[in-house]
Amino acid sequence: MQEINPKKILLHTCCAPCFAYPSIALREEGYDVISYFYNPNISEETEYEKRKEELRKYCKKEGFKVIFEPWQNEDFVNISKGLEDEPEKGVRCSKCFNLRLTQTAKKALGLGIKNFSTTLTVSPHKVSKQIFAEGERAQLLFENKAIFIPFDFKKKDGFKKSNEIANRENMYRQNYCGCIFSKNASLIKQNQ
Repeated sequence: MQEINPKKILLHTCCAPCFAYPSIALREEGYDVISYFYNPNISEETEYEKRKEELRKYCKKEGFKVIFEPWQNEDFVNISKGLEDEPEKGVRCSKCFNLRLTQTAKKALGLGIKNFSTTLTVSPHKVSKQIFAEGERAQLLFENKAIFIPFDFKKKDGFKKSNEIANRENMYRQNYCGCIFSKNASLIKQNQ
């Protein structure tokens, strides 16, 4: 049986810019951070690959282990059926967070890692309480064998610090979460 390191954490990662500050903050707290890139919400494979490659480069440079799942947009399409007209921050987003955090908990258990969390809370466009609720649901689904740690990475200027690192590192940055609904809303906003 694998020995469990209490300070090891599997950190669901949506993109390199959002990983930048949280990874440093967790490392400073003594965590052994492993990035986990599972984002079936990303509607286009080319976008998925851009984000994946940027994260790979950053993790290599900073010495973080990273695990990538293949592009699986059908997972998101399936959970969002009937929720196409939901607003941002609504039920569809909750289901998306749940999908990604449940998979992160499952992966953590498979790797013998007790703790998991997500970089999603660094974004000012996401509601941390909504994310925390889905992380706790994932934890309960696995009978508390995988523990969700509710870090709110927006605090202490986390978003600003992530942007500073992204600018310094000349990272690829997107202006939407990845799903087709967010992309369409972003395009409408740009054209107004």
